Amino acid sequence: MEERYLIDTNTIIDYTSGLYPKKGLDFMDYVINTEINISVINKIEALSFSPKNEVQKECFELVKDFVDEANIISLSESIVNKTIELRKSFKTKLPDAIIAASALINDFTLITRNTDDFKNIAKLNIINPYDIE
Repeated sequence: MEERYLIDTNTIIDYTSGLYPKKGLDFMDYVINTEINISVINKIEALSFSPKNEVQKECFELVKDFVDEANIISLSESIVNKTIELRKSFKTKLPDAIIAASALINDFTLITRNTDDFKNIAKLNIINPYDIE
């Protein structure tokens, strides 16, 4: 079975800003062209930014277009229960616990640069596009 991915908010922003090195960008292009999955939390985080100037408005529009194309993983009962389990076991912040639970329940690999936020969560596969060689 082909690997599937959940894209974290920082990944959305870095990708739409063109910040990744060549191999990270190539990997992200592949993921984006295959299937875009984000948690409802990622949607909230990504679209809560208020642009203050023209450059920020342009960047925000790219992020908005990205989110509009994504499959949004909503809060199901199984994700809620897994979130509770993760918060109890790992003392994870609520947004990160929801993102991790969404990835685990759906058998997604999480793409994020914030690997420290998720490194202690057992069975969660993580890829940082900045580390792809």
